[in-house]
Amino acid sequence: MSFISNIWNHPKTSAAGLLIAVASITEVLSQQGVSLGKVGTGTVVSLASALATALLGLLAKDPETATCPQACKPGSTAKLSAWLLIALLVPLPWMEGCNAATVAQDIVNWTPSLQSAVATVDSTAALLAPADAPIFSAATAGFDAGTNLLVSQAKAYLANPSASTLAKLQVQIVTLQQQVNAALLQTARIVNTASQQHALAAIQAVGTIVTAILSLVQSISSNAQVAQLASQSGIKLAAVEPYLDNSEAASIVAVHYGEPVAIARMQVAEAQQYAINAGF
Repeated sequence: MSFISNIWNHPKTSAAGLLIAVASITEVLSQQGVSLGKVGTGTVVSLASALATALLGLLAKDPETATCPQACKPGSTAKLSAWLLIALLVPLPWMEGCNAATVAQDIVNWTPSLQSAVATVDSTAALLAPADAPIFSAATAGFDAGTNLLVSQAKAYLANPSASTLAKLQVQIVTLQQQVNAALLQTARIVNTASQQHALAAIQAVGTIVTAILSLVQSISSNAQVAQLASQSGIKLAAVEPYLDNSEAASIVAVHYGEPVAIARMQVAEAQQYAINAGF
């Protein structure tokens, strides 16, 4: 009976464990195509996952400096960015219409990481076998221009979150996503194993951030706008999934938000599935 008393003595920890279990199970069900019916524009499974994540966020509390000074140091994994988990990267079925200014700031916050990832791509060709470097360089040739344009449009939207600036941002994020997907498919043809691993890892770092920004843009776009953008997405995420390393993606997200990798892993899975369900 000790486990019962343990639950009674530590209700928040027990509840958090249960919510994590619910979120994990619903993630698996979603990946297997189990929906359990519709709830508005979403599914029962996505609703259960979203509610579990939201409640987990409500349970999370930053430690008090007076009682746990070590846990309150910058970068501590004890500090869960719970509302970031809910509002920034895990798009929920009812997120349409959320605060445009907040999302715009979130997008802009990602842009330094995006530019850094693209800079890494630019230097990766030197690490590849001589025969593979030209293939990689050709596949990623549009990254710099596409990223610079996206950064400019994200800042423009932050300054003026109007319909016209949003339209430009929507088009550019899909354009860059397509460039990344095309680059992944081209790079996957590299035969040299070491070269291929270096190349795919560099491109995926860009792709992880692009998917995060795409999710944020989706959250402030109407269903009609998302459908139109998805129709322009010729290379779907499902086509490049075999070449993605979700552990690497989770590490990038965890570092960016200062959160545990386990939480980031769920975010990455939700964001990818959200985009795929929308037709990207």
